[in-house]
Formats: sequence, structure tokens, C-alpha cells
Amino acid sequence: MAAQFGKRLRKGAATTAAAALAVAALSASQAPGATTGDTGRQANAGASTSAPDGAGAADGATGNSPYYTDLPPLNSPKPSASPTASSSSIGTAVSRGAAEAGIPATVLDAYKKAEAELRSSKPGCNLPWQLLAAIGKVESGQARGGDVDAEGNTLHRILGPQLDGNGFALIADTDGGKYDGNSQYDQAVGPMQFIPSTWAWAGRDGNGDGVKDPNNVYDAALAAGHYLCRYGWDLSVQADMNSAILSYNNSQDYLNLVLSWYEFYRKGTHSVPDGTGTLPSHRSDGSTGSGSGSDGSTTKPTKTTPSPDAPTPSTPSTSPTVPSTATDTVDHLEDAGTATLTAMAGDAFGKQISTRAETVAGRVVAKVRVRFTIVGDTDATFAGGESVATVVTDSKGVAVAPALQAGEKTGDFTVHASVVGRTVKGVDYDATVTARAADTLALANTTSLTCTPGGEFADQVQAKATYQGAVADKVAATATLVKSADDTSTNDKGPYFKDADGNAVRTLTDLRTDANGLLTLPKLYADDSTGTFLLRITTTGGATLTVELTVAAADSSPSPSPTASESASASPSASPSASATS
Repeated sequence: MAAQFGKRLRKGAATTAAAALAVAALSASQAPGATTGDTGRQANAGASTSAPDGAGAADGATGNSPYYTDLPPLNSPKPSASPTASSSSIGTAVSRGAAEAGIPATVLDAYKKAEAELRSSKPGCNLPWQLLAAIGKVESGQARGGDVDAEGNTLHRILGPQLDGNGFALIADTDGGKYDGNSQYDQAVGPMQFIPSTWAWAGRDGNGDGVKDPNNVYDAALAAGHYLCRYGWDLSVQADMNSAILSYNNSQDYLNLVLSWYEFYRKGTHSVPDGTGTLPSHRSDGSTGSGSGSDGSTTKPTKTTPSPDAPTPSTPSTSPTVPSTATDTVDHLEDAGTATLTAMAGDAFGKQISTRAETVAGRVVAKVRVRFTIVGDTDATFAGGESVATVVTDSKGVAVAPALQAGEKTGDFTVHASVVGRTVKGVDYDATVTARAADTLALANTTSLTCTPGGEFADQVQAKATYQGAVADKVAATATLVKSADDTSTNDKGPYFKDADGNAVRTLTDLRTDANGLLTLPKLYADDSTGTFLLRITTTGGATLTVELTVAAADSSPSPSPTASESASASPSASPSASATS
């Protein structure tokens, strides 16, 4: 489908000089880094910003469904006349002028709200709303020219063709027809054209109604923003932007087209009433239309009910003599030597999941998409913050999932590995997140901790926690005034803390070290008891520190200076007198 776009450009450019100028101008206006040889996937040298091999690009948000190929207008004060019929296949945008810069009000608002949310939740991504507008233009003509209600719901379904392998990708149904009305094959859905299997993990609630709906432009725009911000991509870096766009639809022509619209929208846009946006005319699969929908349909139900008149799935061919793809040969998945998956809360798992695709005879299968899905009550994610990752098997039939990142929630969860587009035996991997821990505690105070009876200690107790030599942050701890080194029950006399009401307490729970591993206890007070008292601090992980606290009466007043006579009597005797020596 992508190749047809290139053919269309070449054919049109050969038949009209105006079209040739259009293509030349657009080629010259491509953003830096929009190349044709590296598929836009090269990141800065040394930067770990690219996706894991095959992750995202194999599936794409849209399943690589067809898209609109109309070009943005040239930056000319005198737009060219309408192309002739023979050149219309390249699109008519060059004659529309400033009208193409108009974006329907609700759709524009959705893009800007998505940018604002990503600026807060993923500031390092630097997502520009104009990129969402460019993708929205190419995918659905800005939701069919703004065919949405005030809440952002599409008034008519926007569906791509069924992905049955006949000229498109082969993606068997994953949502039971919930979003696309097709219980046999998936179809791209909504203003940003997500396939249901991608929406299942990438979907977001952008309008705060508690529902994640791909047919709502606020939800779809926010989901697209998060999708583009995976893997630590910084979209202010051209190579990262290229990678993100290609992960949405893995086509060089698609990348160039989106970048063209992105540059066009960056130079100025304006809001137009909903339903009055300009409509695209041509698609990458060779069909034409007037923006009625990616599948050409004109009558679709409202957003909450699957379409009763959705395209009837074609009958798949039966009993093929030769499998059409590598995926068709897969019989099952096997674990490929994954180690025990355990990590402390907040840490990255030290091992990655490895899964091997095999035939019924046990032979490995390369170039198969394996989807890893995190399930269970957990806030663990894959690197990049997502709960689903898709990876293509290598020459040994092995797919290695991105590194797992533990959240703060402790306990067990599961990662399920499955083959994309085929129902075969998968593999479940058990993983465990343990509480943050420290194995060493050291007193950080440099002065002695002393006090007089009935007074307060001048310094607060401060301890430093580490784990295997590294700072142990956010580790839970308790502190107790104990009776002795051998009797760790709570002392009923001596130093104490105060609660919110000023009452004496000698045990503190729910303490936690800070980002530097420091634990600073509240101020200590002393009752009338004197002597040496013990404060014991313990952390999750078994680290223990015992601190001595001294309560003693103030020293008595110093003795007065000796008198002169006392000084003289204390002095050494004078030399003996003559009589004394006689």
C-alpha cells in the first residue's frame, strides 16, 4: 500500500509541471533527518532512545492500515490552478491554500489538551500538538473534517478495511467486535485509527468521562501522544521523532507525508467550526473518497454500539497448501531460558523474558511477532512505561521482551507471551516485586547525643541506609526506645518522642528514608531518669542500628580561683637559709 503512494507521486509528477513543483517543494521542506535509507530509525550516537527490535514497528498503532495521501499546499502566495484530471491522483491540496490550515475546533482542542497532559506526565518527550494534527490529518482527515459532537465523539464510525491479509496485514479479531463490529478480523478504529489490539493497552481517557473510547477524539489524541512517547523518545530530536512516527505506521512514505503536514501546521493553523474542515481525497491503497471514512462507509452507528452494517468479513481461504506467513507455521511458544524474575520496588528487573516460537515439530520460527502483556494487580511496566510490548523473533526464533521496571506496589504478577495474529499455546512468566530494603544502617550524627533530665536533646538522630553499597531510598523503618541490648521491649522511662498531641511515645512506625537514604527522627525529650539509654532503628531488609542516648545532670559550678596566700603555700619552698644548713 505504501508503494502505491510513491507510484502515484511519480505518475502525477510526470503529467503536470504544477505537480512536479509541488513534490519538489515538499521534498525540500522535509524536516531534518527525514531520510529514505535508514527508515528514520537511527537515534543519536550513544543514546538509548530507539525501541527494542521489532517493538511497535511490526504492529504499528494502525496495523499499517491505509491512510490518506493528500499533500499539504505549497507555501506560495499564488496557489497553482487545480490539477488536471490526469494528475489528480497526487491530491488536490496544492490548490486549497489557507483552508487546509483550518483544523476543526474540537479536534484542535483535543490535540492541544493531549500535548498539555504529556508535558506534565512525560516532559522529556517534548510532544508537539502539531505532530498529532499531522497524524490525525493523514489517518482520518481530522476526524472527517470534524464530524464530532461537543464531547469529541465521532458522529459516524471511522473504520479501516478489515485486516484479513488480502492486500493488508493479517490480524485476527482481538476484541470480539467491540470497537470495529468485526468478530473475525481487526479493523483500525476512530480518528487516530488504532487497531483494537493496540487500543487494548494504549487506550487513554482524555475527556475524563471514565471511558477509554477510540471513537472519541480526546481519548484517541491522548492515546496517540502516549504511544509516540514510548521508549524514552525525545520528539525534539529528529531521529526520535522519525522512530516514533514509523512505530505508528511502518512506511517511509508515511513518515515523509506526516513530516510534511507537521511542518505545514507548524507554520500556522487556525480553528474552524466542527464539520467544516477540508476533506481528503486519496488513500494509500489506491481508492478515493471524500473523507467519509477510511473504509469508505457513509452510514455508521453512534459511538457506543458496534456497527450493524460494518463490512462483512471475507471468507478466508481454506486448507492452504503452503502457509502464507511465518506466523502460520507457529504451533506454540516456549520459554527460552528466562531466569527467576524478582526485583525490589522501584528497581529494574535484572533479567529479561525470552520466548521462542516453534513449529509442531519443534523447529524455531523467525520473524514472528510476539506480544508480551503484563497482567495482575501491579504497577510494574516495561521500559517506556507501557504494559504491553511486541517484539519480532530473531533468526533463532527468540523474542526478548523489553526490561521490566518494578513499581511501588509489592507482590506477584504475570507476563503473558502470545503470538500476534494467531491463537496458539503461549507462555506465562511469574514475577515478584519485593519491598524496598536496606542491609546497612549507620549513624550520621557527628555530635554526642546527650541531654539533662527534663530537657530536650539538641540534635535529632539521623541514620544513613544503604543496600549493597548503594543509597537505599524510600525504605520503611521503625524506631524504638528499648530496655537493653538483650531486651528489645519498649522502655517505659528515659528519652521519648512526642505525638501530635504532645504525649510521650517511645516507638515510631511508618518511617521512611528519603531520596538520599537518610532517616531523620523527630526531636527527642528526656524525663527525670538519668543514665544511658538505647534507641534501636530497624529497616525492611534487616538493617539494624543501636544508638546510645545519655541523660545526665549538669556539671556542678567550677571551683573558685585560689587566693594569693593559697598560691604561695602551694608554691615550691625557697632555697634553704644559712641557719638551716648549718
